[in-house]
Amino acid sequence: MFFMQGIPEVMGIVAFSLALARVPLRWGIIAAAGTALTVIIYVIRSLQITFGLHTVAGILLLAVFIKKTTRTTPTYSFVAAFASLTVLTIVELFIEKLFLFITKLDQQVFVSNYLLWKLVALPQAILMILFAVMISKYKAPDRDAWRI
Repeated sequence: MFFMQGIPEVMGIVAFSLALARVPLRWGIIAAAGTALTVIIYVIRSLQITFGLHTVAGILLLAVFIKKTTRTTPTYSFVAAFASLTVLTIVELFIEKLFLFITKLDQQVFVSNYLLWKLVALPQAILMILFAVMISKYKAPDRDAWRI
């Protein structure tokens, strides 16, 4: 279940970051990077370490991915990765609050229902991908941005 929601979400984060960095969206590369990052994040979350470390690792890994595969500066790679996670957090909060308001569910009941929690998160993945496409359309990508 984690991967059903996680892969599209991380693909959205990768695409959003690349769009912010003015890199053309190549969906094959985005799908591969999103899948790989999702697996790495899942492994980190599964370890008995500090909660939230997977988020920090995700930001750093995404920034390194952008830097190594594109001609973007390290600083701009990090800013794009951080901004995309920030937007995801805002979208996630908005969707969750809207869902709880509409359904009148108690937050504890919602969070304890893993399937429902993950299904409600799917629209945020779709929104992140749509935002990336819109940014890429209105913020002209640099055609020579990819190194690979």
